[in-house]
Amino acid sequence: MTRYVALLGSINVGGNRLKMADLREALEREDFESVETVVASGNVLFDHDERPSDGLAEKLAWVVGDRFGIDTFAAVRTKTELEQVLAESPFAGASEDKLVHVHFLAGQPTRAQFDRLVADHAGRGSEKLAPGTRALHIDFTDGVAGSKLTSTFIERRLGYKGTARNFRSIARIIEKFA
Repeated sequence: MTRYVALLGSINVGGNRLKMADLREALEREDFESVETVVASGNVLFDHDERPSDGLAEKLAWVVGDRFGIDTFAAVRTKTELEQVLAESPFAGASEDKLVHVHFLAGQPTRAQFDRLVADHAGRGSEKLAPGTRALHIDFTDGVAGSKLTSTFIERRLGYKGTARNFRSIARIIEKFA
């Protein structure tokens, strides 16, 4: 068995309320083991037979849609992958951990897709952007709340669904892997 984390998008935002106890129970019924949630925003640690993360992501999204009627995206990563994505961020230590985010993506954008995102974002805000491994690194220098750099904006330019977490949340998730 391998330990994974699923970072679910659209959970407990925009009216998609979901109790983490209900989510744990639903996943345990679908052969996910040692299910544990971290923070009430769709972060789920679990054990599962090793398989490609794309397959697990689809299974998780299907369970949430089928059981709770919520259309979600799941980014599935191992502890090592989370640690690597933090290490590759050029914004680590440059700003407050709550302002530095990783937008976890379903796939790897090309350089041309990233360049399009940067060009289309020019003049829209002060955020700093950098490409990552199946991720987009973002420093929300002036805060997240008023930013025009939304998930929809990002996904349209990069061509992949995604979900974001700040450095503080990612660090808590990594701690829980132990």
